[in-house]
Amino acid sequence: MQALVYHGPGEKEWESKPDPGIELPGDAVVRIDTTTICGTDLHILKGDVPTVTGGRTLGHEAVGTVVETGSGVEDVQEGDRVLVSCISACGRCAYCRRGLQSQCLKGGGWILGHLVDGTQAEYVRTPFADTSLYKVPEHLSDEQVLFLADILPTGFEIGVLNGGVKPGDTVAVVGAGPVGLSAIIAAGLYGPGRIIAIDLADSRLDSARKLGADVTINSSSEDPVEMVKEMTGGLGADVVMEAVGVPETFELCTEMVCPGGRVANIGVHGHPATLHLETLWIKSITITTGLVDASSTPTLLKLVSEGRLDTTSLATHRFELGEITEAYDVFSDPAGTNALKVVLSAQ
Repeated sequence: MQALVYHGPGEKEWESKPDPGIELPGDAVVRIDTTTICGTDLHILKGDVPTVTGGRTLGHEAVGTVVETGSGVEDVQEGDRVLVSCISACGRCAYCRRGLQSQCLKGGGWILGHLVDGTQAEYVRTPFADTSLYKVPEHLSDEQVLFLADILPTGFEIGVLNGGVKPGDTVAVVGAGPVGLSAIIAAGLYGPGRIIAIDLADSRLDSARKLGADVTINSSSEDPVEMVKEMTGGLGADVVMEAVGVPETFELCTEMVCPGGRVANIGVHGHPATLHLETLWIKSITITTGLVDASSTPTLLKLVSEGRLDTTSLATHRFELGEITEAYDVFSDPAGTNALKVVLSAQ
């Protein structure tokens, strides 16, 4: 098969690899029909995720068709069309039973494209198939469910749920990239009083407005802290979500949150960020972090199936799977291409 293989920081190649096979009874092999690229893949290529070693097939999001199952697989069968989750879960360990599948003790968690070969390939081996693959309703297209593999549950769980968004809250989302936009979409389910999107790119702020933001702030020309405080009577936002992953934006979030408020860090950080406890200790704020557990995927899939959620507008560019290196060039230059998410389809 052909696969996108990581060869160290800044190095990747679309090349031939052996087809994956069943290694454990709970495995399934999935033929990739549609996949995408994540911001985390860019972090890997920058060298920010040293646990990814050379020779690894990248990618952790896909929709595909099951072509083979192990002897222990009961719920999915050959021919099933499935969503491949970014999180693999044994479903039985202490953390999985608590809904913390990202911390699975039996070899699950975020492993695809990280610790085992991933989905940016023609085929992928998926461990724990019964608890990590989701059958796709026949009436839904691949694009309608593709972003439920990672960014929508990430924005929902790590942003909205961790942030404790409530009706009437002022919610500020720093970073209007794909995950930040997913958080904006998901926050709308909870009836906040105001959603504020903050970014450097006008194109992404335009997308934020279309997807539910009430106010947008371009932080290259405006002071978001002062503007948010002005909108909230000098208090700050009830919930602030960090969806970039750099120290400056995390610190911005802590300046923007109101006393008693919540900062939900979604971004993947590759460098230390300063925690200014000398000013924060008195504000009674809560700061949360997290890797998505994908425990919300069945709920989100139901909402998409019923027409209550739609993330298809996040797809801005489409390629054939064999054009993946070109797709990476487009995705990694959002300022020049206005890319949000790229969709790669097998032909």
